[in-house]
Amino acid sequence: MYNNDPLIAKSIWLSRCKVIYYTLFSWMYGFVGSCAHLAVVNSSWTQAHIVKLWGIPRRTKRIYPPCDTKGLQELSLERSVNMPTIISVAQFRPEKAHTLQLEAFSVAIKKLDPGSPRPKLQFVGSCRNQEDEQRLQKLKEKAIELNLEKDVEFCRNLLYRDLVRLLGGAIAGIHSMVDEHFGISIVEYMAAGAVPIAHNSAGPKMDIVLEEQGQQMGFLAQNVEEYADAILQLLEMSDAKRLEMADAARRRSRRFSEERFYDDFKAAISPVLSHSSL
Repeated sequence: MYNNDPLIAKSIWLSRCKVIYYTLFSWMYGFVGSCAHLAVVNSSWTQAHIVKLWGIPRRTKRIYPPCDTKGLQELSLERSVNMPTIISVAQFRPEKAHTLQLEAFSVAIKKLDPGSPRPKLQFVGSCRNQEDEQRLQKLKEKAIELNLEKDVEFCRNLLYRDLVRLLGGAIAGIHSMVDEHFGISIVEYMAAGAVPIAHNSAGPKMDIVLEEQGQQMGFLAQNVEEYADAILQLLEMSDAKRLEMADAARRRSRRFSEERFYDDFKAAISPVLSHSSL
């Protein structure tokens, strides 16, 4: 999506060559993968793809990434309601879709009751190169265009302790990358007590933001309108209801602990090691 060469896109012949190349590469990838004694994947979405490509369902094990959230779990669930804050933690890369978040926030504010506290959106992330720097600058210009310059804060290259402080003050954490395999930042939101508003696809949809015993853990959305509705629902929610959702989300985040990772990894690899020692 972000790596299409304009020269190839404009040429039918080169485009067909590209399709042939990827078809051959996919076949070779599947053949090599089918020879693996064990394939370890990080989410249900990834597992489905690997099983389809490699055809080894019994040898494909899902093990969630280890998320060290012990410090975040200790943060208070109580948050300030004078200026409710929504946080977005991600590198300033194109696939993170920060502009969608900004536009959704703008729509939500316009629909918010005039007497309600004015919320704030905090973007926290890093820039890898000049392109990311330019992307961040355009995001700042977009905020001005939407008349949100007083409602949006940009925090670049924060120290971890400062990130923890911001997470501890946010009522929600927003994520909008399409088809993210897992989504560690979402688990961190949940552990910190920030209700997640995540993209309705892949890891967030299939593994993280799920209902348990009828209890909602957060929100899933796909476009500007759906994100705006989720933001609005959260802002208009009673403190008691938000705390209930935040507490349930925090409990679920513990499923992705380092201890769980070690246990699942040992359980997956032990049969392979035992077989090879015979």
